[in-house]
Amino acid sequence: MHWFDTAVLGWIRELMRAARENYGVDPAVFLIFYLASAPVFYFSIFRMVRALARKLPNEITLWSMVFLAATAAPFLYVLLFGRNLPWWIYAVIGLLIAQGVYSLVRRLTKKPPEKP
Repeated sequence: MHWFDTAVLGWIRELMRAARENYGVDPAVFLIFYLASAPVFYFSIFRMVRALARKLPNEITLWSMVFLAATAAPFLYVLLFGRNLPWWIYAVIGLLIAQGVYSLVRRLTKKPPEKP
């Protein structure tokens, strides 16, 4: 089992090195941004739903912007600091951000189930 761990970890290290050298993006920094933005993402959804329930338009706007920033932060790191990225990386990042926004809008506009 030791050889397997060594081989897998070596492969991951090689991929990380290649990403740093070829694209200027450190996967560890991306992971930190991604994990750090997760609590902000969920907290912003909670606050947005609460603001919607209380009909507070200023808070809805504020927490929508926080949600968008939390969704986009790790990907903005790649866009801002990455170089020589293939075109499809930009397409994937755009699709991921659009999917997050679409999911939020769908969730917020869904009517609650009627009580019997």
